Amino acid sequence: MALDNIGLILGALTAGGGITGYVRTGSVPSVAAGVSVGTLYILGALRIRNAQPYGVELGLLASIVLAGSSFPRALKTQKPLPIGLSLLAAFGLWAFGSAWSQGRRS
Repeated sequence: MALDNIGLILGALTAGGGITGYVRTGSVPSVAAGVSVGTLYILGALRIRNAQPYGVELGLLASIVLAGSSFPRALKTQKPLPIGLSLLAAFGLWAFGSAWSQGRRS
């Protein structure tokens, strides 16, 4: 799968999840975090698609932020939502981290 498509999917999932969290529970932090991280993923994906600089780095930043917030909660609570977010973050770290690493060696 193309890296820009991965970014768009991860962006839609995180932003949609934040909005869903707000609708279901009224959680402002959920919508703020979800939409912010989703926006970073989507901006990165659009920059990759348009061959602009720093697209991979934006995707990697979004993954780091998502991992930093979801991994500790997943370990502490062992609830499905933080575990799912952790899996998304891990996939993003792998996809964007691999692309960033390969770009640095070129």
